[in-house]
Amino acid sequence: MNKFALLSCLLLGLLACKTEKTTSKQQPNLIMIMTDDMGYADVGFNGCTDIPTPNIDKIADQGVRFTQGYVTFPVCGPSRAGFLTGRYQDRFGFTTNPSIDPNNPISGLPVEEETMAQVLRKAGYKNAIVGKWHMGTHPNFHPLERGFDYFYGFLSGGHNYFHDELYLNDLSEVTKKWEWYRTKIIENREKVETDDYLTDELSDAAVNFINQKVDKSEHFMLYLAYNAPHTPLQATEKYLSRFPNIEDKKRKTYAAMVSAVDDGVGRVLKALQDGGINDNTIVVFLSDNGGAHNNASDNGPLRGLKGDLFEGGIRVPFAMRWPAVIRAGQTYDKAISSMDVMATIVAQNNIEISAERPLDGVDLIPYLTGESKEEPHDYLFWRKWEQNAMAIRQGMNKLVANNNQDNNAPELYNIENELNEQTNIKAENEELSNHLLEEWEKWNAQLKDRVFPTLGGDEWWID
Repeated sequence: MNKFALLSCLLLGLLACKTEKTTSKQQPNLIMIMTDDMGYADVGFNGCTDIPTPNIDKIADQGVRFTQGYVTFPVCGPSRAGFLTGRYQDRFGFTTNPSIDPNNPISGLPVEEETMAQVLRKAGYKNAIVGKWHMGTHPNFHPLERGFDYFYGFLSGGHNYFHDELYLNDLSEVTKKWEWYRTKIIENREKVETDDYLTDELSDAAVNFINQKVDKSEHFMLYLAYNAPHTPLQATEKYLSRFPNIEDKKRKTYAAMVSAVDDGVGRVLKALQDGGINDNTIVVFLSDNGGAHNNASDNGPLRGLKGDLFEGGIRVPFAMRWPAVIRAGQTYDKAISSMDVMATIVAQNNIEISAERPLDGVDLIPYLTGESKEEPHDYLFWRKWEQNAMAIRQGMNKLVANNNQDNNAPELYNIENELNEQTNIKAENEELSNHLLEEWEKWNAQLKDRVFPTLGGDEWWID
């Protein structure tokens, strides 16, 4: 081979390498960090003063803080089902928390629905879930059957945090309600013995997964689903000692639990930086619903709590960063949904979605880069089927009927004028109220009733 031919081959090789790297960068890694029952006002980027969250705040500071970030349900199971599918969960009958019965093949996220992990596999992603699953405990719902390549955590909706309290080998040993909180941690399909505070164990597993993907140069999705700060309120002295000035015992323990999560978030961000993949990794932070009545959380100016369709139940701390694409230091004030995360990562990979099960979320990137100035959603909808409750949001107007009391007539609020939803303006806005109710009813007609036994109504452990 002459020198000219050799030089040509070398140049072609370099161009091929450059093209390959460029293509790879078009497939961002995705890390989704979800907390459990965290109050809207319990992060620094939403004004918290008694619980420092410097690492969580970095996600907002280095990207965008969403002031009106919503989830699809005010309780964890349905909220997570909507999040993981990018679809309103009532489209497939996931109307409430499902039974934890490991022998029930329908009590979970229907196998016909594609999870984010299953969709991303089509684009070559390696996927992990670390922490809380809550999408069904029957073997056909196992994370490794739903698109995930690695699982470290627990299948149910809550868990004890101290390793010496995890004495059940699996769900078959449960003899009473809530005892599933004491099952041993699972890695893939095997139980493992742990020796650390659970939040720290989950952070360890997340960082280890990231490091493995960096070593193999594989692009990945990580769903880091902390169960903190969900009850039981349990924290180690390492974290409790950080809050000597909080006198209320419950708030102090809650603060310690949030601080443990914040440490874990810091370790995740450091792993991205150390691995050289920081710029092309999307990191999303949010809670699965608003703060609960029993964990000393703070929803700030919002009305209501976990379980409510008022803002305190469905508007959550929400931030996102992607240094290569999203300008840092943004505050985005239009309403967005947790379903949008699925739609965003699908759009970055040009993945085709089944026409039978279209996404309800939207790609957020055009709105965050300034390409689009429109509202991401014409409407956002909520339904609590068991309670005959509803809500719909259009612009800054929200029609809501929060419970199934006899006088459960929908009320209309303007969120911009009154964030705490105190003044019902329905009487002077009947035309708007009727329009919103008609839109909600059209949406409701597309939905399914509950398809499985409920968490609280099924005593499956009794023969």
